[in-house]
Order: sequence, then C-alpha cells, then structure tokens
Amino acid sequence: MLLYMSQPQEATSPPLHSVSVAGVVVREDGRLLAIRRADNGTWELPGGVLELDETPEAGVAREVLEETGIHVEVDELTGVYKNTTRGIVALVFRCKPSGGTERTSDESTAVSWLTPNEVSERMSEVYAIRLLDALDGNGPHVRSHDGKQLIPTG
Repeated sequence: MLLYMSQPQEATSPPLHSVSVAGVVVREDGRLLAIRRADNGTWELPGGVLELDETPEAGVAREVLEETGIHVEVDELTGVYKNTTRGIVALVFRCKPSGGTERTSDESTAVSWLTPNEVSERMSEVYAIRLLDALDGNGPHVRSHDGKQLIPTG
C-alpha cells in the first residue's frame, strides 16, 4: 500500500461539454424552418455553439439569422438534448419568424419550410424529435442520444 501511495497519481480531466442552441421556427401555417448542412448534407434545425458572452435566447436568434436569413422572436425552451458521443448539450427553443428572407450561408446549402411529415422524412430521428417535441406543448423535454438513435429514459 505504501508503494501505491508514493506513486504519482494521474490526474483525471473533467468531461468536456459544449452547449449549442437551436431554433424551431414555426410559421403561421405550421411549417417549420430547416436547413441542409453544408458540411454533411443532413437536414437539421438552424443552430450552433453558444458563445461565452451571450444568452441562450440571443444565441438562437443569431444562429438562425446567420444560417437562414430569418429574424426570429424566441418564445420558450422546448427541450434539452445531449449527444453522449460528442459531449454536446443542445438547448432547443420554439421561435416565431419576425422578418428577413430565406437564404443559404457558408453553413447551409438549402433553407426550406417543411411540414411535420417532411421533417420526419428528411431528418434522422435524433434531430426530427426536437422539432416534433417543440410542437407538442408538453416540454421542456429532456432526451439523450448517441448521434444515431435516442437513448431510452428511465
């Protein structure tokens, strides 16, 4: 035991997480704003990493505008989602469009207003659920996934 105690102990580093924000932008006709990402071609919500000096609501408004050209009013937090593989915690907010014109950006190759059915068809489950959760009015939801599938709660 004395030998063990005299050996230098390796320090374990704390887990690193990043916080991202995303907006479920709902038009009056019920269509939802989505982007096709430039880096991997998948359909997702507009959003990204929260800056250190901004509130979550300001981050959502900034990210949606940067990626889509649409200005939003942030309504409420509808879910918290953790990607357990990448260590990303996403805060998702329901928003209303308040101006602007749809356009692509360096981060998006397409911007589209989708029906809930189109969301389910185009997006993987781990991203589609975020939009669908925002519509059900029972949030905020808390879910985890591994990047491919949801991890059951409980």
